[in-house]
Amino acid sequence: MTEKPILVTGAAGRIGGVGRLVTGLLLDRGLKVRAQVRVDDERAQHLRDIGAEVVVGDLRDLHATHRAIDGCGTVCFGMSVAETYLEAATNFAVVARHHKVDAFINLSQMTVKEMDIHHSTASPQQRQHWLFEQVLEWSGMPVVEMRPTAFMESLFLMAAGSTAATGKLMAPFGAGKNSAIAAQDVARAIAAVAADPGPHIGRTYHLTGPVSQDMHAIAAGFSAALGRTIEYANVPLEAWKGQLVAMGLAPHALSHVETMARLHQDDRYDRYSADVELLTGTKPMTVETFIRKHAAMFVPRVTPGA
Repeated sequence: MTEKPILVTGAAGRIGGVGRLVTGLLLDRGLKVRAQVRVDDERAQHLRDIGAEVVVGDLRDLHATHRAIDGCGTVCFGMSVAETYLEAATNFAVVARHHKVDAFINLSQMTVKEMDIHHSTASPQQRQHWLFEQVLEWSGMPVVEMRPTAFMESLFLMAAGSTAATGKLMAPFGAGKNSAIAAQDVARAIAAVAADPGPHIGRTYHLTGPVSQDMHAIAAGFSAALGRTIEYANVPLEAWKGQLVAMGLAPHALSHVETMARLHQDDRYDRYSADVELLTGTKPMTVETFIRKHAAMFVPRVTPGA
């Protein structure tokens, strides 16, 4: 019997790039992978070069979604923060159900754990994730939910220039703790499930880093990795939002990150789970290890003539 390919959506992602990482990990296991991308560019060509079958299309498009899913056994669905998330996710689920996939692995968010029919958040993205999990539950498909907490890439790398220039981690998180996780560890957990989904059907996994800690402890991890002192600066939320607006962050994403900041302030990101190690046999990386891997991004720029 011919092996069915595993479909991975969002396989050309940039920051974080969970889909791209999952694709590489599955190919390393010798598995057939079909990688869905929105644009046929150099990232798509790289996926072909490493052995993936590439399909191009928007998951809101019915015909493109059929092309992506048809013939696949396991599908790994993940999508970045977007106003159109629920439309694309639901379209994808409807087509996956039509094709009777063997397993549907959904990359959700850990905050969904705190949501139910009576409790929600101010983030439209988190609300869409909760609604999509309801869609999957109603679908009757063989589903595995993967719920990561906040990503190190989003929390730390997007502000790398500012941290490098000032020696400070500037965020409106107060004394709240978090257990941020690296995209590589999320990808390792998803790949482990996708390689043999049977034992995981019907399960929900919560993916965190190895420890929950406040921003001062995180700054200490930065300092150890970079060999210089990095301090945490608790900045006003409105000023922080203004900087994000100036950077061009769209209203939908801005609402999401503002909600994340407020949840941090309320210490609702103080979470820990051993599920990454349970699934992969290896602990997730620490903040210090992550920053050391990306140390080049935190080198202060030297102005010529200064």
